[in-house]
Amino acid sequence: MKIKLLLSTLLLAAGHAGAASIVYGMGSEPTSLESGNINDTGSALAQAQIYDTLVSFKPGTTTPQPGLALRWQANATSTEWTFFLRPGVKFTDGTPFNADAALFNLNRWWDPKDPNGYRDANKDWQSWGRAFNGFKGDPKGTVKDILKEGPYRIRFVLSKPYADFPLVIGSTFFGMASPAAVRKAGADYGTPRAGAVGTGPFIYQSWTTGDRMVLRANPGYWGGAPKSDGLVLRFIKDPSARLNELKSGTIDFTSDLNPDALANVRADRRIEPVLKPSFNVGFLSLNSSNPYLKDVRVRRAISMAINKKAIVESFWGDLGVSDNSFLPPALAWANSKQVPANVMYDPKAAKALLAAAGYPNGFSLDLWYMPVSRPYFPTPKPIAEAMAADLSDIGIKVNLKTEDWAAYLQHRFQPGFDMYMIGWTPGNGSPLDFYGAYYGADVSSDSKYAPPELDALLLQAQAAIGRTQQARVYGQIHKLTHDAAVRIPIVHSRPLAAKVPNLQGWTPSPLGTEAFTTVFKN
Repeated sequence: MKIKLLLSTLLLAAGHAGAASIVYGMGSEPTSLESGNINDTGSALAQAQIYDTLVSFKPGTTTPQPGLALRWQANATSTEWTFFLRPGVKFTDGTPFNADAALFNLNRWWDPKDPNGYRDANKDWQSWGRAFNGFKGDPKGTVKDILKEGPYRIRFVLSKPYADFPLVIGSTFFGMASPAAVRKAGADYGTPRAGAVGTGPFIYQSWTTGDRMVLRANPGYWGGAPKSDGLVLRFIKDPSARLNELKSGTIDFTSDLNPDALANVRADRRIEPVLKPSFNVGFLSLNSSNPYLKDVRVRRAISMAINKKAIVESFWGDLGVSDNSFLPPALAWANSKQVPANVMYDPKAAKALLAAAGYPNGFSLDLWYMPVSRPYFPTPKPIAEAMAADLSDIGIKVNLKTEDWAAYLQHRFQPGFDMYMIGWTPGNGSPLDFYGAYYGADVSSDSKYAPPELDALLLQAQAAIGRTQQARVYGQIHKLTHDAAVRIPIVHSRPLAAKVPNLQGWTPSPLGTEAFTTVFKN
């Protein structure tokens, strides 16, 4: 009897330990918990814990699977998409998810006149605008109408064919929020003051600015209760500090470590490396309205002067690759055969281009670097210093600048930067998610580069069906954007993550964000 009691006690203790809260170290603090109104990975990762989207992705892949929609179907031209919603799902405030709730979210993102959009509080719904070329009433807007066709069925009517529409609407940016919670909080929804309510695996508890966000498990989650009791998201900007905290046991797992830390991680028995899939781009963005940068010869000179391969070898080692594409190697099928695969480093030719443009003695430009580590730029400042050194060799004096992350994301558009470092990890597996995020009239206020022929090609890519047709259009986009040298690819990285040995169930997504539903400490 005593042995049985002892075994029962040990099993209960083990079960409780397995369900303990887990702590994740983030490289940046979320800017908002308001879905549809973000454009940064930190916010997307936090929202992935709280919200669900209509379409989900199989763990560790870019393959779509049912989310809040059980299935979806298109008409013959892919201009209408009908989604059949999952019945019986509730938001964590107890209110039901159904077609009315879905339309509430969709309309506040899409319709400028929707009173729940709170646009008078400077909410611009940038995620929707970028993904769908504008809003209701915009001549170029992708979505023409959104209709309720039953208590659990909605239909999107598009202005043009869109074969990958389910992938885009499944992006982490478009999580479904509780209408009751949004109405209650008003314009404060998604801030530390008001929090957020979704149907997701975790429930928002608190957000201490500059420190952490605390979530607890949703025991009634439709996809199965999380395997941990709760989740703490710690905001630790410095990668070395995150690694030290992981070693000391104050966090359980983290991402976006310095690539040169790989040997250190492998040598330390207290932690284990996790190599995330490579599916991103880190690039240098140029403002083509700048008096110097408006000349394409100057932009090409800058691209040729930066020793991209040496920079990648120095800062990423085997965890990065540099090439002439905005797309990662996994999407190489969409590259143009007219663009050399290997990058060109030729300071002499770059200097000659500057002279031909009328600047034999060079000039001065500001280069803004990110204040936080991201998967594509884990150590932004030293990488910026390396680029500045290369540019000085051809006579361009670089002034390095940075500022708070939220301000950085805003000020790159207005008043704008000469040059700045940024990158992209997509919300889905389509090449259009890379190009569409930074090319086109609606997303180019930072670069001022939006030729009509590029917009036309982006629309063709959106409508293209089948790999052959898509490859032909994307190849043209690749050639046009490469020759313009406005967004200069520096790296496609394989982000270094790490965890404590007893953390189980973590399958990192190539899309950069994933819900931690299955993660637990054994």
